[in-house]
Amino acid sequence: MRHAGWIAGAAAAALVAAGAVTYAVAEDGGSSDTPAADSADAGFARDMAVHHQQAVEMSYIVRDRTKNADVRRLAYDIAQTQANQRGMLLGWLDLWELPKVSAKAPMTWMDMGGMASGKDGALMPGMATNTEMKKLGTLDGKQAEVFYLQLMTDHHQGGIHMAEGCVARCTVGVEKRLAQGMVEAQQSEIDLMAGMLKERGARARS
Repeated sequence: MRHAGWIAGAAAAALVAAGAVTYAVAEDGGSSDTPAADSADAGFARDMAVHHQQAVEMSYIVRDRTKNADVRRLAYDIAQTQANQRGMLLGWLDLWELPKVSAKAPMTWMDMGGMASGKDGALMPGMATNTEMKKLGTLDGKQAEVFYLQLMTDHHQGGIHMAEGCVARCTVGVEKRLAQGMVEAQQSEIDLMAGMLKERGARARS
């Protein structure tokens, strides 16, 4: 129950976002412009929903591993934002009546299918491995803060790569705008995290 309050808040934000999805997409072209199941629009929505879910999970973990207010605030902001966006992405798939899971490998829509095959759960660019996620859950204090900031920097760099792919390939205007917003917001957070790592005598891994 430790995460109950956070999860409830994130879920509520996602529901609110999903509730606005129908109107936003209708304004952007309506059902006649519904993308195909193998389109970049659908692929990005599916893959980024999974990518975002891991960022939310990482943020929940570090929130309970440190008392540092700045890291906890950053983690809360990332969890809320990405849970909200994940709700929008899944809501679009519902609206388009497309499956949330594809038989094709992740990143196929960017011609990168299978790029992370066998890499310990890291299915897409920047994703932490299962081993790294478990390690984060064993650390406390400054060690947890540094590892979280490093993992999230990598995660955001991968997310930016995917979002730029949608900006270039997606056809639904509202989704392209969301992707562009992700690029800008996550780059800003990468810059913020670089400063937070420097304060702790550390740096990004790449």
